[in-house]
Amino acid sequence: MNKFHRVCKIARSGKPRLNSLGWVSANWSGYAVSGRTNAFHRISAKWTVPVVRPSSQSTYSSAWIGIDGFGNTDLIQVGTGHDYVNGRAQYYAWWEILPDVMTPIPNPVQPGDRMHAVISKVRGSTWLIYLRNSSQNWTFRTTKRYTGPQSSAEWIVEAPQVGSSISRMARISTVRFSCCRLNGRSPKLTSDELGVMLQGENVTSIPTAPNREGDAFQVRNAVGRSSGSSTLQKSS
Repeated sequence: MNKFHRVCKIARSGKPRLNSLGWVSANWSGYAVSGRTNAFHRISAKWTVPVVRPSSQSTYSSAWIGIDGFGNTDLIQVGTGHDYVNGRAQYYAWWEILPDVMTPIPNPVQPGDRMHAVISKVRGSTWLIYLRNSSQNWTFRTTKRYTGPQSSAEWIVEAPQVGSSISRMARISTVRFSCCRLNGRSPKLTSDELGVMLQGENVTSIPTAPNREGDAFQVRNAVGRSSGSSTLQKSS
């Protein structure tokens, strides 16, 4: 089935919120920063590829960085995928510019690999998409045309869309984002910029509070946990 990543689907009013902080989404969890048009021209981060745990049906997840998609319908992004399909775990790298579907990066990815991603405006509408796997010793880079508003920036764990529906979130180990940068500096993330994934009435993915510098956090899998029992913890 075709798989692609979509802009943040915010849960409607009436859904529970976590400690009245941040935002709630059906497909994203992590941190999103909003700004004016043309506010963001470079984003980067490092993370470790999580382990996918078995499930009784097909499940999907991705970790990525991107510009736009939070409050608008444009998005440029790069990341890793970690799915459980037909009784086996699958790991891969990809990039995407909406509305097109994702483009796989044909290089090996394994759980525990250390990734470093950068999306940067080169000039005009030309953008660099960069992904390095330091564990497997490969680097991918490409330049593409992108004309989005540059009004949001994200560090996200997602349940991607498969076919016509948002997928069931995979059971994965904790994703640790570090060295987060926005326009070349620490984004100084705050807890009111965090987002919790809520599928049905259950929290399925939840970020910790950011570290003291505001440039690192963890996203923890919470599949099957009641939305009322989740608590925020500070990232180490």
